[in-house]
Amino acid sequence: MNIGVVPARLASTRLPRKILADLNGKPMIAHVMERSMQAKNLEKVILAIDSEETLDALGQFDFEMVMTSPDHISGTDRIAEVVKEIPEAEIIINIQGDEPLIEPDVIDSLVDSFEDDEVNISTVVSSKLTVSDLLNPNVVKAIVDENKDAIEFKRNIFDLEIGGVYRHIGLYGFRRDSLFHFTSLGPSVRETDSKLEQLRALDHGISIRAAVTRYDSFSVDTQSDLDKVTRIMETTGVALDEDIENEKN
Repeated sequence: MNIGVVPARLASTRLPRKILADLNGKPMIAHVMERSMQAKNLEKVILAIDSEETLDALGQFDFEMVMTSPDHISGTDRIAEVVKEIPEAEIIINIQGDEPLIEPDVIDSLVDSFEDDEVNISTVVSSKLTVSDLLNPNVVKAIVDENKDAIEFKRNIFDLEIGGVYRHIGLYGFRRDSLFHFTSLGPSVRETDSKLEQLRALDHGISIRAAVTRYDSFSVDTQSDLDKVTRIMETTGVALDEDIENEKN
């Protein structure tokens, strides 16, 4: 079974309680779920929550929600808690809860990467990388080799390293055993220093396959990000209820 899990921690630093922030008339996390549920390669999508407030706020939506521990350090740990109770889950997609404009096709491309039996962990990268992205440490850059395996992730990059560089999109896919192996490992030094969880895999010799896309990521970390996504929705009509229903039919 292929499943998607959206880790939804209520506490957030730069934009408090951002998963429940109003976006076009509904909580931001509801947009993430509705769009994720359109992915053709997923058999179910689960929202992994950590508070009764989130449960109550989303009561009007028909989402499958699982209450998880509020003490998890990362979203991947939260996902592992959910997957332990679903033995039939074989491919697990970690869908970030701050991507309200996530494209279902991007999720499907991540699932497709597991058609290669050698892939145990995969992630999404985008060829849409601007000069300002290269200079912005908040935009994580992925360096990918000729086999489409990610060989490095960096916040800062220098001229001599440019080549095979993509914008990293924080979606991950795991085979079941690889998910539990990854979460059993302690954080690596580089992971702690750079606050990039994916470096734990590389530092332990675990390869990460890169699904190359042209996806424009609009993740929400600040009020400014939320305002930007709101304007996009108002301008383009993206993620309106009627559009979602039309896409399903």
